[in-house]
Amino acid sequence: MDLKLPKLPDRTPVKLAITVPPDLHRALTDYAAIYNDAYGQSEPVAELIPHMLASFLASDRGFAKARDSLTKTGKNDG
Repeated sequence: MDLKLPKLPDRTPVKLAITVPPDLHRALTDYAAIYNDAYGQSEPVAELIPHMLASFLASDRGFAKARDSLTKTGKNDG
């Protein structure tokens, strides 16, 4: 059968453990509080971080260009 929608990619989350300095932790906690004020919805810092990272990477044109080069040369196979 030929469907317009291709097979969905792997969506299994990958858990990462990171350590951040105290000042970054305070900034992230403040961001979560401001997010709550802006949207009236409380979200834990751990839930916001993946979206913050995705937004940062999506907006980094230098990264996008370099990543495209990796894809073309086949250097990002793993």
